[in-house]
Amino acid sequence: MSAAPRIVVGVSGGVDSSVAAWRLVQQGEAVAGLFMQNWADDGSGDCRAEDDRRDAVAVCGRLGIPFHFRDFSSEYWQGVFEHFLAEYAAGRTPNPDVLCNREVKFKHFLDAARELGAERIATGHYARVAHAGGRWRLLRGVDTGKDQSYFLHQLGQAQLAATLFPIGDLHKPDLRRLAREAGLQTHAKKDSTGICFIGERDFREFLGRYLPAKAGEIRDPHGVRIAEHPGVFYFTLGQREGLNIGGVRGRAAAPWYVVGKDVANNVLYVDQDRESPWLMSTTLRSETAHWIAGAPPARRFDCTAQTRYRQPDEPCTVEVRDDGCVDVRFARPQRAVTPGQSLVLYDGDECLGGAVIAHTDAPQAQASPFQIQATEVSAR
Repeated sequence: MSAAPRIVVGVSGGVDSSVAAWRLVQQGEAVAGLFMQNWADDGSGDCRAEDDRRDAVAVCGRLGIPFHFRDFSSEYWQGVFEHFLAEYAAGRTPNPDVLCNREVKFKHFLDAARELGAERIATGHYARVAHAGGRWRLLRGVDTGKDQSYFLHQLGQAQLAATLFPIGDLHKPDLRRLAREAGLQTHAKKDSTGICFIGERDFREFLGRYLPAKAGEIRDPHGVRIAEHPGVFYFTLGQREGLNIGGVRGRAAAPWYVVGKDVANNVLYVDQDRESPWLMSTTLRSETAHWIAGAPPARRFDCTAQTRYRQPDEPCTVEVRDDGCVDVRFARPQRAVTPGQSLVLYDGDECLGGAVIAHTDAPQAQASPFQIQATEVSAR
């Protein structure tokens, strides 16, 4: 019987996890690979899990390490996908990657690795872990264009203590070069993008299987009917594509942007100004915040924040409420801060934690009917 691995690497069949495993093998670690199936094949032919699994098997074979498989599709459905559907049904825009990391990759995967006798897990995330000042810290990846700390902000001390990010110090071109030189067949494989369980298929068609569409009116912020939409929950704030608004009599030939959603009345609101005042906010309130250190740095502090992935750092002031939620005020107005998405807080390269955005002071977030707020915005 072979000895238990010291580290189990989450091998996804992509180049990032392939190089993560290769680097650990090069360091002389006792390594095994584990492929997680998080989505059951729905018969559409769009799921790439089997192709990814074959690539993961090939990489483990190339590296001479054991390969393991676990089906977490049931756990994913209950811990991630049901929440995803509920959020869209409520008119919010969720971020399933954040929940997947918390509920599957750093929970069920970690448990599975320990059942195999491992001390730690490793993944191909572009992030870093450091231990300083008596605690574990989550740091951004060196490649700022690929940094994934945003999606990892729900991790805690116990998870970080058991986790390695072997590629966090690499830039993507260097990583692909290493993969090529190591003879890993994934070296030129295209990066996966978008929501993992949707893949390359049409988002509306997929969501329509679970949330029946209901057509409704598209209006401008003053309540004037502009067109018709196929389902209000298909759209998110700031969105331009997919509105299918043709020429509107009396209106400029300019793009339209989603600036608000009234789910109860099935109305979508749009404006032709990308920087529409209806999209701008300076404050937000979150749901209960998670702190990587176990507690916030202070009841009130200054830091930077991202309200969407790959957004430039935005200076802000954070105030922690008695109920565990946070109030955030930005130094400058923010565009399309979206309820359901994640607010992630940073002190330089260190990720402090974050929370789901509950609501903002943007006019689109105010009480219905939407157009009642028009006079308030114009007076600001």
